[in-house]
Amino acid sequence: MAVVREELPPGRYGRSADQRADHKLKIMGAVLGLAAVALIGWFGYHYVAGQGVSGEIIKFKRISATEVEVHLEVRKDRDATGTCTLRSLAESGNEVGRKDVRFTPGETRIDQIVTVRTTESATSTELLGCASD
Repeated sequence: MAVVREELPPGRYGRSADQRADHKLKIMGAVLGLAAVALIGWFGYHYVAGQGVSGEIIKFKRISATEVEVHLEVRKDRDATGTCTLRSLAESGNEVGRKDVRFTPGETRIDQIVTVRTTESATSTELLGCASD
């Protein structure tokens, strides 16, 4: 009985079809991975750059049992208008005061002291967010 070889001699006829397919899959995976990273970067940049208004509470101080004074800083485009919403919380975590602060076009940075009236003594104040019109 004759012995039949199942495999070709290595290196004699080039790479097999499986090796070529593996190489193509690696290249396609690398291209798709780079495209995904570029797409995520593009969306991230436009999300951050597209934010026309941002605000920050610098500090707050309880003036009385029914008032909180908030130092609010807003950064925006010169022609942007909109609103920032502040909320005061009691020690229990319940909301005891809320105020919408409007801003108009003209300045790129607004530094303002705002008084928020409360229904009971507030222990914290937070900025819920700012939105342009």
